[in-house]
Amino acid sequence: MPTITTTSLGNGAFESLLGRHRIVTDVPTEMGGEDRGPEPAQLFVVSLGACVAAIVQAYCAAHDLDGRDLRVDVDFEKTGQPARLRRILVRIAVPHADMSSDRLRTVIQRVAEHCPVHETISTLDAIRFEFEGERGAGATD
Repeated sequence: MPTITTTSLGNGAFESLLGRHRIVTDVPTEMGGEDRGPEPAQLFVVSLGACVAAIVQAYCAAHDLDGRDLRVDVDFEKTGQPARLRRILVRIAVPHADMSSDRLRTVIQRVAEHCPVHETISTLDAIRFEFEGERGAGATD
């Protein structure tokens, strides 16, 4: 299983290393963030939109649909206490394909719903947390 490592850069900013790639995130401004990168929840939404776009593009290519200028817009709503995303709306535009058919729209929606990110959101069993380097009770420097 590949590991993505995230470390603190200080003041609410974090750096995540994904193989050769580096992503800097920042906490929301209401938590003291300074817009040094996207908020973590935004990256979650980005991963959904990118995954949907990739799988719909592949479907278009495999079925001779014109997937040029394919666009996926994802809107989301955040709520507090507990802080989380509560609504996500995914809009798919395939401007050069005839999307007037209900059947084609239904098929494309089913394809989109089977992108790995959506499948994970829909079926995730659990997220576990483990801790490294814990110091025992009463330990001193």
